[in-house]
Parts: sequence; C-alpha cells; structure tokens
Amino acid sequence: MSNIVNKLYQNNAIIYKVILFLVATVAIVYLFPKGGQFKYDFNNGQLWKYDNLYAPFDFSIQKTAEEIAIEKKEISENSKVYFLHDLEVENNVKSNYKRRISLLKQSDSLSLDEVANVSKIGQKVIDNIYKRGFLEVVSQERVSNKNEIVALRKGNEVEDVLFKNLLTSKEVLEIIRSNLEAEKSFYGKKILLNLLSEIIKPNIYFDNLYTDKVIENAIKNISYTKGIVESGKLIILKGDIVEGKKLAILNSLKTESESQVWTDSNYNWIILGYTILVSLALLMLLLFLKKYRVEIYDNNNKVTFIFFNVFLMIFIQTLVIKYNTDYLYVVPLSVLPIVLKAFFDARLGLFTHVLTVLLLGYIVPNSFEFIYLHIIAGMVTILTVSELYKRGNLFISVAQITLIYMITYFAFSIIKEGNASQINWNYFMLFAANGLLSFLSIIIIYMYEKVFGLMSDITLLELSNTNAKLLRELNEKAPGTFQHSMQVANLAEAAANEIGANSMLVRTGALYHDIGKILNPMYFTENQSTGVNPHNDLSPRDSSKIITDHVIKGVELAKKYKLPDRIIDFIRTHHGTSSTYYFYKKEQELNPDTKVDIKKFQYQGPIPFSKETAILMMCDASEAASKSLTKPTALSISNLIDKIISKQMADNQFLNSNITFREIEIIKKVIKKKLMNIYHLRVEYPE
Repeated sequence: MSNIVNKLYQNNAIIYKVILFLVATVAIVYLFPKGGQFKYDFNNGQLWKYDNLYAPFDFSIQKTAEEIAIEKKEISENSKVYFLHDLEVENNVKSNYKRRISLLKQSDSLSLDEVANVSKIGQKVIDNIYKRGFLEVVSQERVSNKNEIVALRKGNEVEDVLFKNLLTSKEVLEIIRSNLEAEKSFYGKKILLNLLSEIIKPNIYFDNLYTDKVIENAIKNISYTKGIVESGKLIILKGDIVEGKKLAILNSLKTESESQVWTDSNYNWIILGYTILVSLALLMLLLFLKKYRVEIYDNNNKVTFIFFNVFLMIFIQTLVIKYNTDYLYVVPLSVLPIVLKAFFDARLGLFTHVLTVLLLGYIVPNSFEFIYLHIIAGMVTILTVSELYKRGNLFISVAQITLIYMITYFAFSIIKEGNASQINWNYFMLFAANGLLSFLSIIIIYMYEKVFGLMSDITLLELSNTNAKLLRELNEKAPGTFQHSMQVANLAEAAANEIGANSMLVRTGALYHDIGKILNPMYFTENQSTGVNPHNDLSPRDSSKIITDHVIKGVELAKKYKLPDRIIDFIRTHHGTSSTYYFYKKEQELNPDTKVDIKKFQYQGPIPFSKETAILMMCDASEAASKSLTKPTALSISNLIDKIISKQMADNQFLNSNITFREIEIIKKVIKKKLMNIYHLRVEYPE
C-alpha cells in the first residue's frame, strides 16, 4: 500500500495533468452543439465542388427565416380588425332615455305635446345611431383606411361592415343637430340636446384580444416548407453555382440530414467522435509544451492557466451563439494570444489560438470563414502586440487587428455575393466592438497576475521602478551594489534588444540580481568606501561562503517581498555554478600541501536556462571585472570580455539557455561597445 502511495506522490504532476486533460475534454465536448455534421460544405454564390448530388431521401424544402418573417409581417398587416358590438350599452341608453322622458312629463317646463314631440325625435336619433354603431374615441384610430372592411362581433355572430359606416363622435353630434330641426321650441331643442348628449354612449369597441388571437392562430398555421424533394431527384450538378432554389434545397437537406444523424442510436458514436477530435487538439497542446516549453509543462499552475483560457474562450463564444448568431464576431478572441504572449511567448500564444479557433469551428456557422478570419487576426495580434506597458502600442495593435477583420470579411463577402451590394455593414460595427473589447486584455492580465501568480510586462515595469521598496533599500544599504545593478541592467537591456530577447524582463532581473548583498554590504568591494576590507580578518573559505551566500539570501529576500518566480530565476542563476576563484587560489596558497576541493568555493546554481538569464550572467561578470582595469582601453576591455565569456562557455554555463554562438558574439560586441563608452577618455579641463 505504501508503495502505491509513494508512486502516486512521485507522479502527482502527471496525474494532475491527466485529470486536467480529461476535465477540459469533457467540458468542451459538453459545449458542442447537439447536432450531427453535414458532410458537404457550401456557401451562397460558390461553385459546387463535389460530385452530382441526388436526394438521398424524401425531404421538404424549408423556407428561410426571411421568408417566414415576411409572411408573419403580411399576416399582421393584412389581418382583419375585430370590433366588439356591446348590445348592453344600447339597451341601457334606451331605458335611461325612457326614464328621463317620464321625469320630463312630471315637470312643468314643457307641455305634454312638446314632451311627446321631444320623445319622438330623441327615440329616432337613438335608433339611427345604434343602428349603425357608435365607435369609442380610442377605437376610431385603430383603422387608417376608412374604406377597410372590419369584423363586428355581436355575441357569437361576426358581421363584416365597412369601417366608414360606423359613427364617430363628430358624426353622432351632426345626427343629433340635424334631427333637432324638427323641434320648433327653442327650449325643447336645448333640453333634448342636453339629454341626448348626456345619455348616448359608444357601443363599438376595438377588440384587441380577439384580433391578436386571430393573428396568432394565423401565424401558427404558417407552413414552414414550400415543396418536397423526392428521393433520387437531382439537386445540383458538379460545377453549378450554389444560389436561389438550389441553395434553399441544400440548406433543407443539411437540416434534415443533421437531425437524422443526431438520433438516440447515433448519440454515443457522435460524442465519441467529438471526444477524439477535442482530445487530439488538447494533446497537441500538451505535446507542444513538453517538447518546446518544458519549464511551462513542468508547472501545473501554468498548464492549468492555458487550458482555462482555451475553455473560457470556447464557453463565451458558445454563449453568444446560443443567444444570437448575429453577434458571432463580437467575441474578442484576439485577447487569448495577447494574454498568452504577455505571460509566455508569441509562439505559444499563436499555437494555442489556432487550436482554439479550430475547436470553435464545430460550433460556429460558416466555419471556414470563421477559422480563416480569426487565424489571420491571431497572426496579426502576435506580430503587432508588444510592450503592453506602453498604452499607445496596444491601441495601435487593436486598430490593426480590427482593420484586418474588416478587410477579410469584405473579401469573403464579395467572393460569396459577386459584388459589394449585399455586404452586411452591421458586421463592421461588430468588428469595431470586438476591437474595443480587446482592450479588456489589460484588466484580464492584471486579474490573472493576482489569481495565478504570473507576471507580465506591466508588472515588470512596476518592479523596475527604482523607487520600489526593495530597490530603494538596496540603494540605501548597498549603494555600490545598486550602481553596479543599474549598469548591468543597462548592458543587459541593450544586449537583449540586439538578439530579440525580452529586454524588459532581463532589465528587471538585473536590477534585483544582487539584492542578497543588502544583508552584508561591506563584504563586497563595490560598497567598501572606507578602504577597509573585512575579508582580511576571515579565512578564504569563510569569505567564499559569505560571497556565495548572497545568492541564497537574495532568493529568501525576494520571496519575502513576493517577487515573481521569473525574477527570482535571475537571482538564482546569475553566477550559475561558477566559483569564487580568488578565494579558491588564496586557500591553495595557504594550504599548499592539501588538496582544496573547488566545490566548496562554487555557487550552488542552477546554470542559466533562458537567453535572458544567460545575458545577465555575461553582463554581470563583464561589468564587475571591468572595474579591475587600472587603465581601461578598447583593447584591454575587448580582451577582458572575450576571456570572461570564453571561460563561462568552457564551464558549460550556457548549456541549458537555448542561446546560439552567433547571439553570444552579438552580446559580446554590445558589452564591449557600452563599456568603452563608459570608460572613454574625457577632455582634461584647465584649472
């Protein structure tokens, strides 16, 4: 049992990667659309590049979304408008009128003959009005065309009437006034006008619920097909242009085929196919890391970070597609290579971006167009985005990426349509929005630094500020070491720029590489301003230990101040496995009869494992040794640099740093040139 536990413990990194790989695969496959894949790829306006296609089975020709939308609009616009005839209103008005006439008979204001005449006229007016129907004010505005025929509901019966035959408020008032001419008494006219105006109410109302229900039922009954293609019928010939009816039939066949493929019996097979394809893509990513980025592959935190970003991009793109495919290109996939380049390098950023876009090809419509467009944009991102700590650089890069999106989409559009008249200009707005969202990469990078403990150029810029707490302490306690670090940083930055290495990283690493000297500053010659050397009172072995310990103490101090691991790497490797040769030789002189073990005078390493750490080793040793020249000349400086770097190469200090002989020669030239500029002879000014 203990052996199993030990093996699990020894292989915990591999086990973690396997679990991460499986979880990522399952999560991505889960996001894939639940539908089969049509085996033909086609677009409107393109040539049919496959053999003659015959219908494999009977299927219906589906109407396009635009055709269905037009039909729905026509139904809504042409549907009959329904009004409700309220019989109760008419009955209430008539009964109320009779009651008011009876009250009028009991008063002394009019004679019985006048009341009878008023009653007769009023009854006639009421009958005429409700025979045609009186529209309420709001309902009068529901129909724009007065000659339109509308449906009038009277209980369970529906009657078609001409809308203009229904009375409006103005027309009702005209009927009342015209009938009042039959009443000769002025007082009687006034009473009758007031009475009718008060009791007559509209009895025709717009029936909104019933009208909407009729429209809804009509829309439900819309046919989503427009014909049938029988099995064996020729659909399209090889070389024909995919357009018009042929395009509609091919789209219908694609929909029907995908629905037939995705059946219960085929479900597991299709899931297996998806799983294999996703597994291959993620496996390629892991193999790339193992072969070309071993330091990242060995760090499970970084591998998790990369897989998380791949899944996040696929997840966001899936959400957008499920919400509305019109916003397909609003997702800023260029953020992925920006982030990966900021934390790692351009090659890894592009490789991961390409794999992510290929996986998205199973989710998006028009996959070839999508893949081509985003891969081109990813390449532009990698080529243009650099030095994110300079705000203007990101702005220019995003503008270039957005322009590439627009140009590529324009090219695809004119290829498919044959001209520029059918271009969907809304996509250009989406690309602009995509560009604006790409600026979120700055915020995302900051968040990732805190969550995953990674480091970007923005962090390097902050750390390289000489007012940073640790650098300020170095300047106060070991001013000579601080000046040495500044000189080395300038040399290393110039050398890195010449060979295309990360200049910001090597500069920051150079500033911190000797922070371990803060604890014992006077034991290092650059800080001995009084001329007193405390090493005179120590044995060579003790002196050597103090000197070599500045690396270990520097690492401890860096961890205390929570410096990133990539900066600590410079502290660990800037002396590699070299030795304090001066004290080694001194120990030999003091003990000529004893064999001195040089390992006790060596730094613990490791040796540099990147171009940047190798550059620092060369610049650090060269700058320190140049101070020993009593009369620095171009020749003496050149010979010194050649000697130092040749010794480092002979000791295999650059074996793991992936640096070439050509690059080392370029670095030597830069160091020589810079040191010559520092030690050049000045004009002697007269006193």
